[in-house]
Amino acid sequence: MKASTPPPPPAAPPCAPVPFDSTAQLMTEISIQLGDRLSRVRLRGLAPRPPAGRPPEARRPDAPCPAGPPNGARPVRPPAAPALVAVAHGSRDPAALRTVTALLDRVRELRPGLVVRLGHIELNAPLLPDTLAELDGQAVAVPLLLARGHHVGHDIPAALAGAPHLAARLARPLGPHPLLAEALHARLEEAGARRPSAVVLAAAGSRAPESATDTARTARLLSQRLGGVPVLPAYASAPPEGGPPGTPLSVPAALRVLAARGHRRPALASCFTAPGRFAAQCAAAAPGPAAAPLGDHPALARLVLHRYDQALAARGGCVQDSLGAATVSV
Repeated sequence: MKASTPPPPPAAPPCAPVPFDSTAQLMTEISIQLGDRLSRVRLRGLAPRPPAGRPPEARRPDAPCPAGPPNGARPVRPPAAPALVAVAHGSRDPAALRTVTALLDRVRELRPGLVVRLGHIELNAPLLPDTLAELDGQAVAVPLLLARGHHVGHDIPAALAGAPHLAARLARPLGPHPLLAEALHARLEEAGARRPSAVVLAAAGSRAPESATDTARTARLLSQRLGGVPVLPAYASAPPEGGPPGTPLSVPAALRVLAARGHRRPALASCFTAPGRFAAQCAAAAPGPAAAPLGDHPALARLVLHRYDQALAARGGCVQDSLGAATVSV
């Protein structure tokens, strides 16, 4: 009878882990794996894993971790936001520059880190071309003007064209917009006109027909905020005694129209960014409460940033806001 041969012991699974025979060996393996993991840590997470089929470079447990990204590369930073160049008209009234400066300080508080610069069209330093010459990269010019006109359509684009080193966009002027109506309403209340029977909206005016269109829209927005109170737009640059039919009304002419309708002491809303000759002239003609210029009202600061953001969002042309007012890019 043939003796039987005992069967061989079962083979270990091909991928079975090899047991550690000492605590030291276990700690060494942990250190190797931990060192490999830490070697791929960057400032904002883990570095990409190596491609398949290419094992990571072996590291000694005592090898120091790299101080930064490999090959001396620096972390990628997002590009800086374009500078906001606020374009004021300028005035011989020393209070104008102080007022505009306070407005831009409020803008900076709302958007920390944004580069905000001031440039004037005339009468005050710094003039817009000088401000543009000190910048590089990208910029958005935001007119601190409350309607379209010659300055927005010609003077500011000409200054931007004279700064070819800049990639510049031109935002729409501040008006018309509900935030502008909010600031006008607040200034009226500060002047004591909480429930006026009628309001004259005093603006600078312009020979450009778009200026009257924009101011008339602002008057309608203010009327809506006041619950339907009549708001009549009028212009400091219009002939005091009026003109042919269709001629924009001056402030005295608008006051006469309202008086004929029974409004003897209408309030005056000052549609000016800062003090100046026109603002003072209009306030002096008012028989009732006269509001101060808009100045650094918080709603106006938010509107400056809204026009800046709107211009950045426009691509290759213009974008329409809720009132149909275009943001122009150049």
